[in-house]
Amino acid sequence: MSSTTPRFAALAGVAAAAAAIGTAELVAALTGPRSSPLVAVGGLVVDTAPEPVKRFGIEVFGSYDKIALLVGTALLLGGFAALLGMLAVRRLTVGLAGIVVFGGIGAAAALTRAGADAADVLPSLVGAAVGGLALWAFVAGPLELDPWPWSPPTPAGPPPATGPAVAAPDPDSVATSEGTGGTASRSTASAESPPVPGSPVPGRPPVPGGPGRRVDPDSRRRFLTGVGTVLGVAAVGGVAGRWLAGRQGVSAAREAITLPAPVSAAPPVPAGADLAQPGLASYVTSNRSFYRIDTALVVPQVDPATWQLRIHGRVRNPVTLSYADLLARPMVERYVTLACVSNEVGGDLIGNACWLGVPIRELLDEVGPLDGADQVVGRSVDGWTCGTPTAVLRDGRDALLAVGMNGEPLPVQHGFPVRMVVPGLYGYVSACKWITELELTSFADFDAYWVPRGWSAQGPVKTQSRIDTPRPRNRPAAGPVTVAGVAWAQHRGIDRVEVRVDEGPWQEAQLAPTISVDTWVQWSWQWPATPGEHTLQVRATDSTGETQTGETRGVAPDGATGWHSVTLTVS
Repeated sequence: MSSTTPRFAALAGVAAAAAAIGTAELVAALTGPRSSPLVAVGGLVVDTAPEPVKRFGIEVFGSYDKIALLVGTALLLGGFAALLGMLAVRRLTVGLAGIVVFGGIGAAAALTRAGADAADVLPSLVGAAVGGLALWAFVAGPLELDPWPWSPPTPAGPPPATGPAVAAPDPDSVATSEGTGGTASRSTASAESPPVPGSPVPGRPPVPGGPGRRVDPDSRRRFLTGVGTVLGVAAVGGVAGRWLAGRQGVSAAREAITLPAPVSAAPPVPAGADLAQPGLASYVTSNRSFYRIDTALVVPQVDPATWQLRIHGRVRNPVTLSYADLLARPMVERYVTLACVSNEVGGDLIGNACWLGVPIRELLDEVGPLDGADQVVGRSVDGWTCGTPTAVLRDGRDALLAVGMNGEPLPVQHGFPVRMVVPGLYGYVSACKWITELELTSFADFDAYWVPRGWSAQGPVKTQSRIDTPRPRNRPAAGPVTVAGVAWAQHRGIDRVEVRVDEGPWQEAQLAPTISVDTWVQWSWQWPATPGEHTLQVRATDSTGETQTGETRGVAPDGATGWHSVTLTVS
C-alpha cells in the first residue's frame, strides 16, 4: 500500500474500528447491552478512574456524565484506530495486533462486570475479527490503493533505421540540454543541478512515498467507496444493535404493573407549599426531571417476573422475596427528598417525590439481625453496593423498599422494579437502585462501593439552602424583588431561612408549608432592590437549632458546605 498517504491510512483505521464496534453492538443485542465493549470498557473506567476525575465529570456534565464518558471513549478509540491505520501501512501485523489488543481489553472488561459469563466476551471477539478483516481489506486486500499507472513515453522523431540492432540509450545517461539541442550526461546535469530526493523526474513515474506520489483515480474511488460503505454499515449495525437491545427491555412489563393501594397514604401537599414562583423548583419533582447519578452506563433491564430480593448475612431468619411477594405486603406512601453527595452548594442534584413501598424496618424485624450487624449492604443487580447503618433503618423513619414513584411504577432509570429510599442520608449510602440483595454485616467487615474511593462510610444529609430566583443572568428592575429558593435537612426539618445582601444583616425569609421534615421546603423574601451590582446569600437553620455553616468545602468526603450566593445587577 505504498501509495497510501497518512490521511488515507488513518481513514482506513477508523473504518476498521467502526466495523468492529458496529458488529460488537449487534452481537451485544444477543448477549446483553452490558457486554458491549464500549459499555464494558466505560464501566471499567468508571470503577477505576481517580476520584477527582469522577467528581470533575459530575460537576461539569451533571446527569449527562455517562453520555460524556461514552462519547469521550469513542473519540479516544477513533484516535487510536487512526494511529493503527497509519502503522498498518508500514506493517500490517502491527495494525492487526492493535485490533487484537483492543478486542482483548473489551473482553476482559466485559468479564469484570457483575453477573458476567463466558458469552459476554463474544461481542469484543467477533467485533475484533471483523475489524481486522476490514483493516486487511484496506491495507493489503481488494480495497488497497494502487499507484498511478505509468508507461514510458513514446520517443519523438523518425522511426529507427533498419540495420544491426542497437541498444537503446539508457535514459539515466542522457538528458536533453534545453536551448542547445545537444546532450549531456546525467552525471554532468546532476552535478550542476542535483535533483531533490523523491521529486518527479521527467520521463519517469512519480516516486512512491515521495512528494510526487500519485494514486490511481479508479483505486481511490474504490477505496473511498469502501470506506463509506463500511462506515454506513457500521452505523446501521450499531443503531440496530441498540434498538434490538431496547426491544429486550422491560418497558412493557413495567406498563403492565398495577400498583397496590397503600395502607398508609401520603398526606396531601398543603396549600401554599408550592409558591409557583418563576424560576423556583417545584415542590414535587416530576419523574422526568428527577436527577439521576449512578455508575450504570447502561440502565439495567430487570424483569419483575424473575426479580428476587435476598435478605441474608448476619441474621437469624434469611429470606428471599419475589416481586409478587413484595407487592402483596402492606405498602406505605411517603414524600421524601433525595439528595446526591456530589451536589455542590447551590446545585440541582436533589429532588422531591412521592414514593410507594414496603418499610425496611418491618423486613429487618422479621429476619432478626444478629448482634454486631450494624450495617445493611444494599447490592444492585450490576454489583454496585451501598452501606446503610442498621440503626437508621430501624429508628422509625420511613425507609422504604420502593416500587412506585409519583403514582406510577418506578421508572427504569430510577431503579425499576425496586430501589431503596431512606430519608436523611445521601444516596451513596442508601439509595440503591435495581436492588437485589440486603446483606447484614458490619462496617468493620465490609466497605461499600464508594468508601475505598475516599468517601465517608456514613453520610447524613447536611443542612443546605439554595437561591433559585433571581439568577445571575437576570437583571431585575429596582424596587420590590422576590427572592426565593429551597432549603432542606431531611429527617430534621428546616426551622428558619435567612437572606442577606452585600454581607449586610441577615433577614428572615418566609417559609412555605411543607408535608414533613423528610422533604425540602420553599422559602421567599421580599427585597427592596436598589440599582447596581449586589450579592445575595442564604443560610438555613434546622429544627435542632444548628445553622448551616458558612465554611466553604467541597463535596468529598461527605457533602459540600457553605452558603449559596448569587451576584446580579439591578437595573
